Amino acid sequence: MANVKQQLDIPAIPPLGTSGNVYSQNVQNQNNGLLRLFFTRLVNSIQSVIGPMGGKYLNNPHGAFQSLSDQTLGAANTAYAITFDTTNYSNGITITSSSRLKVTSSGIYNLQWSGQFQNTDVLLQIVSIWLSKNGTDVAGSLGSESVPYISGAVNGTSIIGRNYFIQLEAEDYVELYWSATSTNVSLQFYPTQSSPTRPTTASVIGTMNFVSNLPTL
Repeated sequence: MANVKQQLDIPAIPPLGTSGNVYSQNVQNQNNGLLRLFFTRLVNSIQSVIGPMGGKYLNNPHGAFQSLSDQTLGAANTAYAITFDTTNYSNGITITSSSRLKVTSSGIYNLQWSGQFQNTDVLLQIVSIWLSKNGTDVAGSLGSESVPYISGAVNGTSIIGRNYFIQLEAEDYVELYWSATSTNVSLQFYPTQSSPTRPTTASVIGTMNFVSNLPTL
């Protein structure tokens, strides 16, 4: 079955007639009929939006991004921005300067991310990730997790993720920063794998969507 795009039936403004200087019952009846039809269609459209399936008509800002490359640290215990090199979806949210998720509309947004961390050290290492807004660290956003050590020939791996609600004005941006206790920790991209056949693994996945307009006083 073909994919049918869902659209609202938006009524056109009715072409009301005029009776001039002399009252006309016929013109009045015609106008009443046009207005009745217009408001009926308008009410039906509003009910479609606020009903259980109304979300299919909405076009909210959203974005989905990935990194399909390894990300390494130049030094331990030093902050580095997490970057993205692939855009899956972008509607009012874009990646700028490789790491900044920039919005075009004010509102409250939900940012979700996950990272594929790898540790090639013989010791367990700690990785820290936090949120920055317009270049300023966001209080309470830090998360720290351990990444297992290498065992035999198998590197230690861990998928770490978190989500944030954050208030943004138009043209604001957010970034994710990370550090680790060793440069042996990386955000790792994996190619396709076999036995069984498995797809590639993004080193980072980030999604961001509009939640609500900013609250008014």
